[in-house]
Formats: sequence, structure tokens, C-alpha cells
Amino acid sequence: MLNRFSRTQLLYGAQAMDRFASSRVAVFGIGGVGGYVVEALARSGIGSLDLIDDDKVCLTNINRQILATGQTIGRYKVDVAADRIHDINPDCEVRTYKTFFLPETQDQFDFHDYDYVVDAIDTVTGKLAIIEKAKAAGVPVISSMGAGNKLNASLFEVSDIYKTSVCPLAKVMRHECRKRGIDSLKVVYSKEKPVRPLEDMSISCKKQCICPLGTARKCTERRDIPGSTAFVPSVVGLIIAGEVVNDIAGVQSVVE
Repeated sequence: MLNRFSRTQLLYGAQAMDRFASSRVAVFGIGGVGGYVVEALARSGIGSLDLIDDDKVCLTNINRQILATGQTIGRYKVDVAADRIHDINPDCEVRTYKTFFLPETQDQFDFHDYDYVVDAIDTVTGKLAIIEKAKAAGVPVISSMGAGNKLNASLFEVSDIYKTSVCPLAKVMRHECRKRGIDSLKVVYSKEKPVRPLEDMSISCKKQCICPLGTARKCTERRDIPGSTAFVPSVVGLIIAGEVVNDIAGVQSVVE
């Protein structure tokens, strides 16, 4: 019988579709990268999604985030994502957490509940906490490296963290993972050298913050405001989602 995932089933088969439907995936960070991860996982038939992000949609998100439109400005990203997921697949179980994930908030989450974990957040301490908790629970995890200040979406690839180069965030993560005895980590990264954003205060969030009312973490508190495009974060998110889906299906992974 035809259904909303019939075209996917033509590639993966009925058994894989059953695995998708019974899988629970946690996505930490529902922004430029994470929003597209969630979109593709929902459209692939993943049956349960945990969404973790305390941010609200801002006008400046519209250039790159799939959840950001004129109608969603000011709403929590996890709430917008939940509505969108249920429009795509009403049977998907969605849990939302308006939480900024850091080592201080990690105890809110039991990683043993997950079949896969996606790290799409920006902070190094938070990324490391996600990775350590996933590894301790024996749960597969994939981590997004730097997607900001990049212009060439075709240069992103899947690799192990210890095989990465050029990317400044990946360099920091290699060092920190080695210190913690993490022997492998699947990541998506690019060898493109970051572009330095223009120092134009007339369009800078540092001087003209328009974060929605009630936003917990203002742009003015950030050390740097990266530039971004519509096509780079989306590509990173879709690559990550593809890895998650293929791993759950048992399709041979790029990273050995």
C-alpha cells in the first residue's frame, strides 16, 4: 500500500523502514545545520525525535534556517520543528527540550534512550559532553564541525575527527578528544579556509541585536558573529541526516 515513505522504501526495503520507525534520534541544536537534520530524518520515517535547543527564531535566521520564516519569528525553534515534523509525519513521537546543552545541563538526558545522537551545537564544552555521554552509553554519534564563514558547500565530507585538517573547530576538537581518550568520532567538516566576515557595524548583531523578547542568550554576548549562507548549513545538515539514516539501515558507512 502506498504511503508517505513509499519512495524511500523502494531503496531501503520494508525491514529498514521498520527500523526507522522504531528508532529514537536526539538532535542537539536546531539551527542552520540541525534544522535540516530534523527535516530529513522526519521525511525518512524516523519514528521518534528528541529536539534540544533553547533558542527562538530570529529575523537574522531567515537566510539559512529551514524553520525560520516571517511567521515563526519569536517562536521557540523546537516548537516550530515539532509542528513541522507532525505535518510531515503525524505518527512521529516528538519530545522538545528548551535547554541550552552544557555540562551543567547534561544530566537532564539519559543517552541510553537513544538509538543515535546528532551534535549540531556550537560550544566546544557542550559538544564534548554530548560525545562523552553518547560514547559512555554505547550510542552512535555524529558531530558537525564549523559551517559558518564557509562558501563552498561541495567541500564538506564525512571523516573521523583524527583525519580532519584545516577546520579550526576540528583542530580544537581533535585536541580535546585526544585528552579525553576518545579514540574515534564521526564528523562532517570542510577543508575550506574560513572567510573573515566583513566588519560592518551597520548590519552587525553585536551593535544592533534584534533577538526576540525572552531570548536567553543574546548575540551581544557572543565573541564573534559568523557569516553564513543558505546553502552551506543545509548541505551539512543533509549529509549528517544521510549518515544517520544509512547507519540505522545498516548501509556501509563512509567512515571505517
